[in-house]
Amino acid sequence: MTEIDMFTLTAGAAVAGIAALAAKYNNRAIFDEHNENTEYTDGYPLVGGMPYILKHKDKIHDLLDTGFRMKDALTLSTSNLGMPHAVHTIDPANIEHILKTNFENYVKGPKFNKSTEHILGHGIFNANGEQWRWQRKSASLIFNVKNFRDHFTDVFLDELRIMCGLFDGAVKSGRIVDMHDMMFRYTLDSFVFLGFGVEIGSLTHGNKVPFAASFDELQFLAFENFVNPFVNVRLAINKLLHPTEPTVAHHLQVMEEFTTSVISKRRKELAEGSEPKDLLSRFMSARNEHGQELNDVELRDTILNFIIAGRDTTAQALSWTFYCLAQHPRVEEKLVKEIIENVHDDMEQDSTALYEAIKDMPYAHAVLYEVLRLYPSVPNNQKYALNDDVWPDGTHIKKGHYVNWSPYALGRCEKVWGQDACHFKPERWINEDGTLIRESQGKWPAFHGGPRVCLGQNLATLEALVALSILLKRFKFTLVPGHLVEYKPSLTLPMKSGLKMTITSRH
Repeated sequence: MTEIDMFTLTAGAAVAGIAALAAKYNNRAIFDEHNENTEYTDGYPLVGGMPYILKHKDKIHDLLDTGFRMKDALTLSTSNLGMPHAVHTIDPANIEHILKTNFENYVKGPKFNKSTEHILGHGIFNANGEQWRWQRKSASLIFNVKNFRDHFTDVFLDELRIMCGLFDGAVKSGRIVDMHDMMFRYTLDSFVFLGFGVEIGSLTHGNKVPFAASFDELQFLAFENFVNPFVNVRLAINKLLHPTEPTVAHHLQVMEEFTTSVISKRRKELAEGSEPKDLLSRFMSARNEHGQELNDVELRDTILNFIIAGRDTTAQALSWTFYCLAQHPRVEEKLVKEIIENVHDDMEQDSTALYEAIKDMPYAHAVLYEVLRLYPSVPNNQKYALNDDVWPDGTHIKKGHYVNWSPYALGRCEKVWGQDACHFKPERWINEDGTLIRESQGKWPAFHGGPRVCLGQNLATLEALVALSILLKRFKFTLVPGHLVEYKPSLTLPMKSGLKMTITSRH
């Protein structure tokens, strides 16, 4: 047999082998096991859905939403080259099963830990088991009614007074304001002071605070780690093409300097006999799962985990609220009417009275809940199965499977929310007697659910409603014509190009 014949034979065998593999893995990544009882999202032979993800990663949440619509299903499997097998669901019963009923079986898995360890470390979002339990117990001590009424609302009002002064200037000058940026500054200043006793003053800074800029870049990297197995190649190429741009190492150094300064300041204050009762102080007196005092790395992880919870989620909820109100003047008019009826001028100096007034404003709560239904601050979430399981819809989950649920797609699902699912309609949250409807955590997982339900849910709600009450009572916000508002893919749901608005006086 000649060398040409040998080559022809070998090539033919290779082609036949590839054809056989392509026939077997006709819609999923090579060697990915077939999940018998769930339908797959569309995919190519041998690579699965990876080409779709790489092409549409800027619209990843809509891509998943489209997948559920096209297959007319509430549970789907996905298979993508370079990524682990995953089962996605927007079935409320399945979500509640994951978060609550069989809570112990679903943990933050290796992929989540690896993708986010540079920013979250072993903090409360990344932790499992005892490591998670002691962190939650320590943090829970600060989230109590007395703090909400007597301290937290005061801090929010202080920051809003600064913001109102800035907005008064914008009214006079006609200057366009990026409300997305302003909401991030408001929540950053508020939460860093409440949580760590540090005044950042970002509302009065001209440029974005370096810590916040680096924090955002590292969040985007964490998201990329989830959807792009070639992210390190992208980073290497970017470094070659743009050598002067800040690197991941630079952003990590900025974060390290910030957290180190915060920790050092607090240690010094405690050594001098100060008794602050903020979140960081609670953790400095806590013990980890080994019964040891926390070292600086553990305290760093604490700071960064709670900043992503305390800054990003509430800032985004407020941003999307102002966007939705600008699109729906009927809702804005109804909300402003409730605010004016309940929030009197003297309450801007009386945090206790304002706190009590906000509790009795059902439509304001309904507006916020409806925003979080359509624009959840955590649009997609993931867990890892420790053992085999069967979901309420009959889906078989195998040990080692990743399970995902998408609050973003869930909020748009007509099977769950009715034919008006995509419509912004706060009235869906109000009973006939005017009281608020409380949906299950499986149907509305905006604040997670089960034992890991968000500790700061009431804090975020209060912070958002205080801001809406003070700002909408005084100002009217109008979207700049032609300004495109869309999300930027990340761990949370920020706006890609901000929220450019003009401001006029309400009265």
